[in-house]
Amino acid sequence: MFILLYLSEVSKIILNHLYESGLDNLPEFVIFDIEIDDDDDEFERDAAAPAPAAAPAPKADNLITIKSPMIGTFYRRPAPDKPILAEVGTEIAPGKVVCIIEAMKLFNEIESEVKGTIVKVLVDDASPVEYDQPLFLVEPA
Repeated sequence: MFILLYLSEVSKIILNHLYESGLDNLPEFVIFDIEIDDDDDEFERDAAAPAPAAAPAPKADNLITIKSPMIGTFYRRPAPDKPILAEVGTEIAPGKVVCIIEAMKLFNEIESEVKGTIVKVLVDDASPVEYDQPLFLVEPA
């Protein structure tokens, strides 16, 4: 009971400090060094270096993006023992299945609407995807 109460108090102190500091001003990656006195609810915050910036995307001047038509789980294979449907270098044409998106236990085949070559896969296998999220970059043929 005491430990739960103590953790609750610590979390309240941290949250109060975050709100007082302004959540918009915090870096993406912050490490808190907490020092708590018995008499005082003060603590110090040591911010680590901000998270490294994401790698720049390839030039999209002539690239076409294949986007998710629904919310679900992205799969690169139709089954665990089957080959990957589309990977970097794969030639695709309209109607070719490029991935599977599972939504509510239904496995939906996502077909390409363009002709070209896959230059980048933007989503990891078995990852959740949102509606209109980019899945592949395609260099048109």
